[in-house]
Amino acid sequence: MSYQHIVVAVDLGDHSEYLVKRAANLAKAVGAELSLIHIDVNYNNIYAGLIDVNLVDNQAAVTKHSTDKLQTLAEHVDYPIANVMVGRGDLAEELSDAIKKQGFDLVVCGHHHDFWGKLLSNTRHLVHDMPIDLLVVPLD
Repeated sequence: MSYQHIVVAVDLGDHSEYLVKRAANLAKAVGAELSLIHIDVNYNNIYAGLIDVNLVDNQAAVTKHSTDKLQTLAEHVDYPIANVMVGRGDLAEELSDAIKKQGFDLVVCGHHHDFWGKLLSNTRHLVHDMPIDLLVVPLD
């Protein structure tokens, strides 16, 4: 199967550059476009009731920080990056929306094999919810 537009979902952790480089190698091999996406947690969906008014300012700062880190990550890859996107909310929902808008045909994400990775992994959720192919890269 030949992919046209690959999106890499990164958590901006220590393994993000490795994951993006792996995806870039695949994109280069098949001649596909490559985009990056990071989804921040939307704290408004987690907390009910009263919310500290500073939370809005904090979320804006977090989004800017994520955008800056993602842009820096894109600059360290030896392959052109078509889009750099930061979303906020549920990972699977935001990724599905981006897929519809951008026309991605492959999602690349990482998975940790440690205790916390197994307990808190978003990968299982993505496997069930992605409308396109999903490539899971082991990160440990």
